[in-house]
Amino acid sequence: MNSVILTVHQLNEYVRILLVRDPMLQNVRVRGEISNFKLHSSGHMYFTLKDEQDRIQCVLFKQRNQALSFIPENGMRVIAKGMVSLYTRDGQYQLYVDEMERDGLGDLYLKFEALKKKLREEGLFDAVYKKPLPLLPSKIAVITSHTGAAVRDIIRVTRQRNKNVDLLILPVAVQGQAAPEQIAKAIDYANTRDDIDLIITGRGGGSIEELWAFNEEIVAWAIFRSEIPVISAVGHETDFTIADFVADLRAATPSNAAELAVPETSYMLSVVEGMKKNLADSMIGYLTDKRHQLERLKNHYVFQTPRLLLDQQNQYLDHLNQRLVNAVKTGVDRKIDNISRLASSLQALSPLNVLARGYAIAVPKGQTTPVRSISQLSPDQQLSIRFADGRAVCSVEEINPLDNDNII
Repeated sequence: MNSVILTVHQLNEYVRILLVRDPMLQNVRVRGEISNFKLHSSGHMYFTLKDEQDRIQCVLFKQRNQALSFIPENGMRVIAKGMVSLYTRDGQYQLYVDEMERDGLGDLYLKFEALKKKLREEGLFDAVYKKPLPLLPSKIAVITSHTGAAVRDIIRVTRQRNKNVDLLILPVAVQGQAAPEQIAKAIDYANTRDDIDLIITGRGGGSIEELWAFNEEIVAWAIFRSEIPVISAVGHETDFTIADFVADLRAATPSNAAELAVPETSYMLSVVEGMKKNLADSMIGYLTDKRHQLERLKNHYVFQTPRLLLDQQNQYLDHLNQRLVNAVKTGVDRKIDNISRLASSLQALSPLNVLARGYAIAVPKGQTTPVRSISQLSPDQQLSIRFADGRAVCSVEEINPLDNDNII
């Protein structure tokens, strides 16, 4: 019996019709974990549903996914409802999802969130520890797979932007059990070198399982203790890993990491030219201001009539001299007046004035203390009598108490 020869399209179309005719496959519910999620610019969602053994490709078109109450993410466990058919162009059967609901988070996603919370509480994500990137790195250590697209993108973009920047490729596994330790050791090794200014570590996109090496704690601590700034460039723009949160800077893609790390030569030249122009303009402005100041000084009356300035200063000097003379004279006159007042006061208090009015002072001969009472006298006692114009020596002949009726 001769078998029918079909074209590839005929065969795929036949299989598609078989699937469409199966009522069970037209309204099936599938439980699984999302991976390789991608939101296309058209608004359609493409992803893989997987369990412990197998996986199936899925598509959720824009007109259907607008009714979702959540945003699908890698690692999320869901129940998808739809129909199974064959995408004939690729010869691949897939699930066309009509509705989808959450069925709890996947184990890896829960593990990711737990480690993220732990490291955040330990301070590994704090902005205070983020180091600034060097403005013009001379050598960059690139820690990634030496065969992946990531390293090729980094090399290509770096060469396009600045051919003077050197790259040190430190090849490591970026997935699998050995990957986390290799990445951590490569980061530590880069820190032992004196010629490395910056580290870029990462890989191309993939599922949460494929990116998991950058969610391990050993890698997080290696990045945190690095004294050299680290750029994390893991996956696509929508992919986030623990390494992204710990790194000094997160890049959306490996190509973007090179763009962030290496300034374009043309841009740097334009910056230098701009700085040169600003410097020249500043100098011209400064010199113009100084020239105007010089012109104002040159036209100042001091320089036009210097003799007038000297005459004014001489006049001011005469004024100061006269003030000094007046101040000295006033001070001397004041002192003379004070001395005169003091002299008058002393003259008024002088005992000689009292003697001049007819009084005398009696002092026992050989003593200096005047006699103040007749009780100090005795008959025949010798007294020295001091008058206003001289002294006399007398002898006491008689001592009589004062009669109240007579003053003398």
